[in-house]
Amino acid sequence: MVTFSDYKYTRPDLDALKQQWRSLLDRFEKAGTAEDQNVVIEELNRLSEDYSTQENLVYIRASVDTNDEYYQKERDYFDEIGPEFDELNTEYYKAIVGSRFRDELESRWGSQLFAIADQKIRSFSPAIIPLLQQENRLSSEYSKLVASAQIGFDKKTLTLAQLVPYTQSTDREVRKKAVEATFGFYGGHRERFDEIYDRLVKTRDEIAKTLGFKDFVEVGFLRMNRIGYDRSMVENFRRQVKEHIVPIATELIERQAKRIGVDDFRYYDEGLNFTNGNAAPAGPPEWIIENGRKMYGELSPETAEFFQFMRNHELMDLEAKKGKEGGGYCTFIDNYQSPFIFSNFNGTSHDIDVLTHEAGHAFQVFSSRNIGVPEYIWPTTEAAEIHSMSMEFLTWPWMELFFKEGTEKYKFIHLSSALLFLPYGVAVDEFQQRVYENPEMTPEERNQTWKELEQAYLPHRDYGGIPFLESGGFWQRQSHIYEVPFYYIDYCLAQVCALQFWKRSREDRDSTWQDYMRLCRLGGSKPFLELVADAGLTSPFADGCVESVSGPVKEWLDAVDDQAL
Repeated sequence: MVTFSDYKYTRPDLDALKQQWRSLLDRFEKAGTAEDQNVVIEELNRLSEDYSTQENLVYIRASVDTNDEYYQKERDYFDEIGPEFDELNTEYYKAIVGSRFRDELESRWGSQLFAIADQKIRSFSPAIIPLLQQENRLSSEYSKLVASAQIGFDKKTLTLAQLVPYTQSTDREVRKKAVEATFGFYGGHRERFDEIYDRLVKTRDEIAKTLGFKDFVEVGFLRMNRIGYDRSMVENFRRQVKEHIVPIATELIERQAKRIGVDDFRYYDEGLNFTNGNAAPAGPPEWIIENGRKMYGELSPETAEFFQFMRNHELMDLEAKKGKEGGGYCTFIDNYQSPFIFSNFNGTSHDIDVLTHEAGHAFQVFSSRNIGVPEYIWPTTEAAEIHSMSMEFLTWPWMELFFKEGTEKYKFIHLSSALLFLPYGVAVDEFQQRVYENPEMTPEERNQTWKELEQAYLPHRDYGGIPFLESGGFWQRQSHIYEVPFYYIDYCLAQVCALQFWKRSREDRDSTWQDYMRLCRLGGSKPFLELVADAGLTSPFADGCVESVSGPVKEWLDAVDDQAL
């Protein structure tokens, strides 16, 4: 059986690709019928899928081992040629949008493709290619800098991911020292982090101005394919979170302080939820994967097939190790119709969150892999995060497999964390909006902006004198801010949808699962708000939606005697 290690990488010949691509576009323009144009679109799709396959193989192998010089150089190559491939794609999008057979094409390929095409056309120009290349280089610099962390702690040399379990220690002094070590790394490289971000902001602002926009916020929305909603609707969503979630989050933090017996609750205490320790997986990574097989085998025939496919083809790299990039992701390797899951297991409950979250992404893309339109394999990201965050809750009935007697502790914290995340998530979004509306901010002014937003959305947070954090630098650990601007609100919108699935699954599990499956199979064939409606969910932008979700969650949490867990 062919496994991931057998997947063949061949560096794309950009000049040959350009010649072939533009020859096909010439055929498209000269085609006498819509069907002739459809044939050309199919051929262009195959070229696009091949390019995407090679790019993803490089991305995965470079992030699994940042010390692999070959794949690091290949990653640098894609950073350079990526914008030129974007130019080819934009030429294709202009051709289909301007086709004299557009109505017939839209009937064949769906209106969402043309909506995406319009977004891409507006956010690209050949004039910005050098700026896009610079943006790619800076983004890669950030991820490599974070991955370079080698921190001496507990007589070991640890990565940032490997430090996480210490931040959850029942020993308060250990927690504090682990947080200090983590942010000591960021503080020790503060000038470099500041320089990278400052150059990213300036580069992105220049991209926006070159494209004719007032600021990068609108370009960010176009890149993220915000179809059917705008900046004002996002601002209204943030307002709802501030009004309805922040007070509950403050109550949850007060409950946590009481549970762990700390009167002067600090940020470094947030990692510990119970005096007898947090819920943690009861076995090592291979044991987790085996229980994952059992869980997905029982959840549905579709998930059973999916998870066996992932195991058979070795499409998961899960354990933290030296030289590996931080974080977690799921991507898709087109030519092999294979999702791939990357993460950093570290022995905490986060390992199970990853197993369900990233598997939610992978299951969705596995379900829509034969949809026939490359742009539809994935939905736009705010919709994609519904699959992942909802899978975390839909797998609750199997959590005892992983946590044994700690299952109720896990569920309480998992649901609490879903609410606690929302204020932080919208703070990240508002921070980015303010930064890109004011690109001349100094690093100090950006940090002051973050501190102001923390006071508004995270009023409970007290850094206990840790210099880097007290100065407003916490945001620098959030990779999305550097690498994928304006992504982060997607998690918040999706969380509100996922909590609706949680509520519904407790009332009628079978119909809820069918709606979830429908959502997965639709892939990205429709815009966010239409997908939400098709899944039987309420738009998170609707007035009252946030409150309608937070109420039942608070009721469930209030009914738990968390002091006894």
